Amino acid sequence: MGYKPSRLNCFLAVMIGYLVNIGARLGEVVKCTVIARYEKVPADKLVGTVVAERAFDLVSLALVFGLTLIFQFDIIHQMTAGKLEGLFRNSQGQTSYIKIIVLVAIVVALFLIGKWLLNRFSHISIAQKIKNIIVNIWHGLTSVKDLKNKPLFFFYSIAIWGLYLLSTWFGFFAISATSHLGIVDALSVLAMGSVGMIISPGGIGAYALLVAQTVAFYGIPETPYGQALGWLLWFGQFLSFILFGSVSFILLPRINKKRITIEPVYENNTAKNI
Repeated sequence: MGYKPSRLNCFLAVMIGYLVNIGARLGEVVKCTVIARYEKVPADKLVGTVVAERAFDLVSLALVFGLTLIFQFDIIHQMTAGKLEGLFRNSQGQTSYIKIIVLVAIVVALFLIGKWLLNRFSHISIAQKIKNIIVNIWHGLTSVKDLKNKPLFFFYSIAIWGLYLLSTWFGFFAISATSHLGIVDALSVLAMGSVGMIISPGGIGAYALLVAQTVAFYGIPETPYGQALGWLLWFGQFLSFILFGSVSFILLPRINKKRITIEPVYENNTAKNI
């Protein structure tokens, strides 16, 4: 977009955003506010980058679930056994193609009905908001075409989730009962743990619960080892957010102290101070 914010300010803003997200889902707003304050980047343009970021986070999470399904099919099968299989079988326990067709038809019908409702009632406020969310997500996904260095963007995106995976795997070694689990097993934990981070602010409670339930399918007792692993992984993230977020909150105004000056604003050929 033609702006060149300093990497240090961007890093500090992200850390402060993580800190705020622990208690409330306002981290993205705070991050944009910080960058707009210290780097003079218009807030509305920053919101667009957040939409793009979250859109690709959604795609990345979907890919993680896809890889989990490929490499951990047996575990996923155990998790869903008796819950999803019944949707596709008849009373004799055989695969029911009629049910599959009906289910696909229902999904397609819901999509078409939803699209029609949004167009039909586009004048209503809530319909406009839903439509804007969908449009913004799509714009966020397609905004990658305007990046100057696309390979680097995808490399960073993959690297971020790769580090998430490694941190989850390394956590296994902290507890003897889970130390034998491999990096492929960490995929399942990462996928379900990510859902926990979405369910509650900062993943408090939900993250540890889902991690404990996931490792239980690997023969790890949910209590105490599964819960211990869940809380350990969560606390590692929580501690880093508190530490880096607090330090960033203190450093940000100090580092930018010399940059904050009173600048003239010209309006109707008259200089006014802000």
